Amino acid sequence: MFYSFIRALVHGLVVLINGKPRYVGKENLPTGNYILVGPHRTWFDPLYFALAASPKKFSFMAKEELFKNPILRFILRHANAFPVDRKNPGPSVIKTPVKLLKKSDLSLIMFPSGTRHSQEMKGGVVLIAKMTGVPIVPAVYQGPLTFKALFSRKKATVSFGKPFYVDRKMKINDENQAKVIAEMEKAFHELDTALDPNFKYIDPSQNNK
Repeated sequence: MFYSFIRALVHGLVVLINGKPRYVGKENLPTGNYILVGPHRTWFDPLYFALAASPKKFSFMAKEELFKNPILRFILRHANAFPVDRKNPGPSVIKTPVKLLKKSDLSLIMFPSGTRHSQEMKGGVVLIAKMTGVPIVPAVYQGPLTFKALFSRKKATVSFGKPFYVDRKMKINDENQAKVIAEMEKAFHELDTALDPNFKYIDPSQNNK
């Protein structure tokens, strides 16, 4: 109930500030649970992903520091977020999303690059997909990259690619993980190019230096 309320509130704010977003490829979204993955380009792209894939509900990882504030902790937990220590990730990084994907109606939003300032793919998505058997759905966000830029009314777009599966019999090693990661990267590139052949992501934090 709280998740639905927050989603409706965020949608209203997004439309008010930036206008109605554009969603492409929603027909690619599975009916059951899945892992929605994309390159992390701004702090609010998870919000756009969740709005774009509505009415599906999601869980997502958030750095544990955010949970120290009692008000923010209340909001995050009721919005299906769970804490992760990114410096020293423990077994819960895998166990929690696996449990949610298997035993609830929540899908999972993950950014394989870890943070929006890192382009290095992580293997967590691969392991979670293998353990749960749910598909991976690639997605990209194109649009304003800072809160200030949202007021420019430049159109924000989310595009979904076709889902793919990780073979549950596949051995988890560097070589096999690299193959799945390469498939994700290829999907991101194809989605970006289909939206805008000239698209090039520029990290706003680097742009300000």
